Amino acid sequence: MLLAVDVGNTQTHFGAYRGEELLEHWRFATVRQSTADELGAALHNLLELRGYGFADLDSSIVSSTVPQLEPEWMAMAARYLGHEMLAVGPGTKTGMAIRYDNPREIGADRLVNAVAIRERFGGPVVCVDFGTATTFDVVSRDGEYLGGSLMTGIEISLEALSERGARLPKVDLAPPRSVIGKNTIDAIRSGVVYGYAGAIDAILRRLYDELGERTSVIATGGLARLVVPYTEEIEEVDDLLTLTGLRLLHERNS
Repeated sequence: MLLAVDVGNTQTHFGAYRGEELLEHWRFATVRQSTADELGAALHNLLELRGYGFADLDSSIVSSTVPQLEPEWMAMAARYLGHEMLAVGPGTKTGMAIRYDNPREIGADRLVNAVAIRERFGGPVVCVDFGTATTFDVVSRDGEYLGGSLMTGIEISLEALSERGARLPKVDLAPPRSVIGKNTIDAIRSGVVYGYAGAIDAILRRLYDELGERTSVIATGGLARLVVPYTEEIEEVDDLLTLTGLRLLHERNS
């Protein structure tokens, strides 16, 4: 089986594949100070809950937006899985042309998403990834990775509002009940969710203008299902998009 690991700033999402079939996947909070042994213990426990073990994993791949955790995952694989874990980064074979000024600057998660959407849609297509940051990644009609946009994630915006506004309470993210909030909490939820959805749509429309055509748009990331219902331009949410991209990259680099 293949272990595919997506290390985000807030959550780590990983799954076990047998061929193209995703057998199981899990999420846990990303802890930047985690050691290889701690990651091994967490992986062992979660695998065991579904009747699997280290011996079932014969290959692995990781993409990480947290630089200090990539070597820890690789050390975990060497120590407990008995093989070298492939890390997504410069030099990884993607099977697509990269039209970025400096390809080394592309976040591993963005590259993985681009591979996944190109495989599924060809092009033109845009992926919107709702994580700690919200990223827009664009694949052209010719299947080239063009780049994209990056904006502050919705959770960061909400935290900044409560930290900078002395009299504003901390608010959990939840669907707004209406645009016109009748209390402070509802007003914040309305402003953040509707405002964020409007910003997403505005960026996508400008991307269409720059490309000269509309594109397919797919969303992924932990917060996608909260925001996407309030957007007008996003067609679909795929929670497993990044894991799919990791599987594809492993096939192309194994």
